[in-house]
Parts: sequence; C-alpha cells; structure tokens
Amino acid sequence: MSKDSTRRAAPLPLRRSRSLVTRLTRLNLLVLSLTLLICFVLIGTSSWYAARDRQVQAAELSAGLLGNSLAPMLAFEDRDAALNEVQAFSRRSDLLELQVLSASGQLFAHWSSDEKRPLQLAVSPAVVATLGTQSQIRGNEFDVWAPIKLKGEVVGTLRMRESLQSLLQTVWQMTLLATVLVVLAIALASWVLRMVQRAALRPLVDLAELAEQVTRDQDYSRRARIERLDEVGRLGERFNQMLSRAEVWQADLSQQLRKEQLVGQQMQQLANEDSLTKLPNRLFFQAELQRRVAHSVEHSELMALMFIDLDNFKTVNDSYGHDAGDEVLREVSRRMSRALRSSDVLCRLGGDEFALMLPALSDQAAAEQLAGRLIAAVREPLLVDGRVMPVGATVGLAFCPLDASDAAQLLARADTAMYAAKRAGKNTYRRACDASAA
Repeated sequence: MSKDSTRRAAPLPLRRSRSLVTRLTRLNLLVLSLTLLICFVLIGTSSWYAARDRQVQAAELSAGLLGNSLAPMLAFEDRDAALNEVQAFSRRSDLLELQVLSASGQLFAHWSSDEKRPLQLAVSPAVVATLGTQSQIRGNEFDVWAPIKLKGEVVGTLRMRESLQSLLQTVWQMTLLATVLVVLAIALASWVLRMVQRAALRPLVDLAELAEQVTRDQDYSRRARIERLDEVGRLGERFNQMLSRAEVWQADLSQQLRKEQLVGQQMQQLANEDSLTKLPNRLFFQAELQRRVAHSVEHSELMALMFIDLDNFKTVNDSYGHDAGDEVLREVSRRMSRALRSSDVLCRLGGDEFALMLPALSDQAAAEQLAGRLIAAVREPLLVDGRVMPVGATVGLAFCPLDASDAAQLLARADTAMYAAKRAGKNTYRRACDASAA
C-alpha cells in the first residue's frame, strides 16, 4: 500500500472529531427545540380553537334537536312537558342556563345552574327567527340561540348558555403535561446525541460511502473509508429519497382507499334508495322499522305505521302507459312528503305500495289527521300530459305498542287495516283495531 493511501485511511484527529460532535449536537438540539416549540404553539393553539368550535357546533346541534322536541309543546302550550324536557336536557355537564321563549318573546320554560344570576338576552327572538341559529363566545362561556320551528313556522326561541371552563382546564393540563414531556425529551436527546454521535460518527460516514458504491455499482463486497466527517449528510440524502418514494406510495394508496370508500358509500346509498321516487326502498324500510319499533317499545313511546296503497293505479298503467304511471308515482311521493314532519319516514315498498313511519306521536288523533291529509293530497287533480289521472290512496293505520310490539306484526296489522279500508270503498283509512273488530 502506498504512503498516500495510508495517509488517507488514517483516523482523523480526536480533537476535530469531538469538535464536530459538539457542533452537530448543538445544532441538532437548537433545530429540535425550535421545531418542537413552534409545533407545540401551533398544535396547542389550533387544538384549543378546534375543540372550542367543536363544542359550540355540538351545542348548536343539541339546541336544534331540543328545539324539535319542544316545538309541539310550545304549539300546545304544554309547560309541564317542556319543563320535563328541559330538566332532562340539563344533565349536560357544561350547561349553565337554558331558556325557552314563546313566539311573542315570553319566557316559556327556564333552567339555570345559578338561579341568582340574572337572565340576559343578547339577541332578540325576531333576529333569531330571521337569521337562524346563532352563537356568541364571551370569555369562558358561549351562548347559542336557535329558532324553534314546527312545520316550517317559528313558534319560539331557544337560548342556551354553556361554559368552556372544563375544556380550558383540560387544555391547560395537556399543555403542562406536554411541556414537561418536551423538556424531558430535549434533555434526553442532548445526552443521546452526544453519546451516539461521538461513538458512531465514523461508522456512519463509512456507511454513507458504502451506500453510494452499492447504489452505483451494485457491488456488496466494497467497504467504506472515512474521508470527511461531514459526509454523514450524504446518508441522509439517500434515506430521504427512500422516504420520499415511500411517502408517494403511501399517498397513492390512501387516495385509492378513499376512492374505494366513497364508491362503497355511494353503493350503500343506491342499495337503500328507490331509483324512481328517490324515497327509501323496502330494504331500508325493513331495517328502519325494526329499529324504530324497538325504540318505541323500550321507551314506551307512541309511534304509528301507515300502509298506503294507491287506488286505480293499474288503470293508469293500462290506459295511459307506464311512463304516465311513473310520473304519477313521483308526484304522489312529492305530495305526501310535503305533508310530513322532518322525523317521519316515507318509503316506497314497490309498485304502488308505500309505508310511512311516524315516531314520537303525542296521541293517536295526530296520526289519523295526517292520514286524512295524505288521502286528500293524493286525490287533488293530478295531470300528466294534460290528462287527469284517476288515482287515490287507501291507508291502513297501526300503532306501536298498542296494536303490536313487533315489526312484522305491526306491518301485518297495518296491511290488514288497509284492506279493510279498501273494502270500505277506498280513498279512506282504517285503523288496525277497527279492522280487527270488523
């Protein structure tokens, strides 16, 4: 071996190696500390605002749901039921105050965690009725105002005040814990960096040379030689290339998975939707009826099921064609849907048969009145290509848990009631109890 080769292969002076170790350790710690500090501030700030906004959004959604429950109580001035509903809702841990106002602005129901605190209304009911749900953050509290609507008409206003104190306390606790962990991590990193870089810097440079030779020549018999200590950066470049490729592959895979998930959701929606009327189909109805009947029985809540059959629909198909029949089905679906509450579920079972689920009824008369309105809506003159279609509707009505506490039995009772209405002359409705008596 020549003297020149021996000179190049000789180890570097120890003082220079230690100087580079110290410098690299300080630079790494500085970059790490600044990065952690910036990330800590950004993540902490964004987490606070995101959590706060999520709590406000959750409160707005809860206010809307509560408003739907309170709407019939305001309409019928049932203060006792409204107070019970408010008391049940007040179990929310962060709730400070809840007010229910009538359409005229009078206090209808109220709950407060601090009865001595005066009531405040920063937004008038008229503004809420015009602009819809509003929210305002004030320090560690926020207010939510939501209109209470019944069939599209504003019947009152709901005002809810919640505290952000528990959320703020949680954020501070997480901040303190994260601070301790960051300090410990930096201290540990300082010690580890000194030990690792002092002991392993020469092998890393040799490994960088080896990576270059293997990449270029594919010769695994070569060995690395220490030339310069700053060659460790070349190893980072190679690893960065691999990481970059892995990131691209992962991004492609994630995008493909998202596309497949979206396709799956679309297929699920198509599986539960009637292609002609865009109403839920029989498959959806069977599962939903099971769920709603179980909920009605478990909570002793009155619900109704209507089995609706169109009269003279076969005549329409035979006399005017299937295109006219399809248009009749679409128009009848639109008419019936306009007469329903937001919680009611209208489904097309197939052909000219429909089913309607009415949850959370106040009494049986409400369902009977709705049956009359549906029949009247269908009987209004229906024109297709300028010709009046001779269609009507016959309805069978069954109640859960009065007539049946099982989904299949409830559907059978409603179907029997519908045939009783057919025998009574069509364009009318019959209840399951009336059909059984007959």
